[in-house]
Amino acid sequence: MSIKAKRFRAQPAARLLNGKGQLGNVMRQARMLEQAQWHLREALPTDMQEQVFVGGYHEETLTLITNRASWLTWLRYEQRRLISVLREIPELAALTRLNFKVRPVRPVFVPAQQPRHLPAAAAEHLLDCASHTRDEHLRRSLERLAAHADDLQAPPSGDD
Repeated sequence: MSIKAKRFRAQPAARLLNGKGQLGNVMRQARMLEQAQWHLREALPTDMQEQVFVGGYHEETLTLITNRASWLTWLRYEQRRLISVLREIPELAALTRLNFKVRPVRPVFVPAQQPRHLPAAAAEHLLDCASHTRDEHLRRSLERLAAHADDLQAPPSGDD
């Protein structure tokens, strides 16, 4: 019994994305969710359009995600109307209920920048060290580092 590697021919990306395989199914689901998001936005008041998102579709249930619990009451009252609007999409014709989740949006954490300053005296020491170093890479690195000094410009890198 021998194990032989199967040789597959390269396939066009369109066939992979729209075919019958797993990737095709994922792409169809993504298109359906995008269309559901568009329909949902059209059905929502303008102040809610950017606050409610389609989370997923599983077993005739569409999950809607919002960033505030205060929107849930309105969404629950409008659930029947929203279901009828979303059923206009052929893939969601079997939609029977909506599931609501609150996921607060956290602002992106941006670390505080810490400006670093290299004193001229430190740059002088780095240049002095670079002049006594035989390793070419280390010498150039030290000179580049010294060039970051506040009031000192490092001499151009070159062979001595």
